[in-house]
Amino acid sequence: MAHLWQKLMSLPFLRSEASEEASGSSDVNGSEPLLDPPTAEHLERLTGHPCNRRLIYRTALTHRSVLFDHQGDNGKPESNQRLEFLGDAVLDLLISEHLFKLFPESDEGHLSNNRAKIVNRKSLASFAHELQLGEHLIIGDSADKQKIRISESALADAFEALVGAIYLDQGLAGAERFIMEHVIDRVNLSKIVEAEYNYKSRLIEYTQSHQLPPPLYTVIAEEGAEHEKNFTLEVSCKGVILGRGTASRKKDAEQLAAKEAMAMLEIENPFSPPTES
Repeated sequence: MAHLWQKLMSLPFLRSEASEEASGSSDVNGSEPLLDPPTAEHLERLTGHPCNRRLIYRTALTHRSVLFDHQGDNGKPESNQRLEFLGDAVLDLLISEHLFKLFPESDEGHLSNNRAKIVNRKSLASFAHELQLGEHLIIGDSADKQKIRISESALADAFEALVGAIYLDQGLAGAERFIMEHVIDRVNLSKIVEAEYNYKSRLIEYTQSHQLPPPLYTVIAEEGAEHEKNFTLEVSCKGVILGRGTASRKKDAEQLAAKEAMAMLEIENPFSPPTES
């Protein structure tokens, strides 16, 4: 919970800063709307609330690729990465509170693990897909727009950023209403927490139970532009390659590599001593 507390401690500063930057519903010159009318209508349907501070919502939908197309220092756009940080903290708080009430017998370790299974990239991307956030992303002209609109990483980032925007515009109560309607009320939390997503933890448990050194993750390839980069990692133990994974985030690639490793280890144990014939 220490990591969550550190993030929450920074919220008042972020909220104050965003409030100064995000007043009004058009840009400073009034030359164009901050949100396309269809996007504004869509967000208002999702949140059940007028988008009063539209710059915040525009920022929440701005993919980082926009920054790479901007030239000059004047009017540099902001991507949704800061709002993603804020939304991540708000999500953690609201999901933690719900799990705390839902599972009164669970200890801190179980609650933390269950929260991690709910608030993960795959789940967040799924929520964003259901809300059609990909169709409303603001993407740089030089980027592969179609690829980004269906990218798990981009969708998960947008969902967290939208939660951050709602928090700044409507407060914690508004963010809670949004999460209740579009996350908690739409999923079977009991089923989710029973599912085992953390393959890295399972692989560590395996190596410990077999008196083996910890698994080692190694980046073997990086491909793509800076804002569309994919990482390929291998996981090994005692020099034996157990699995490989490729994703746009190193942590996700590690999980995929660990998943492949666990699938292999369920079939054979490459560390078992050879039997005498």
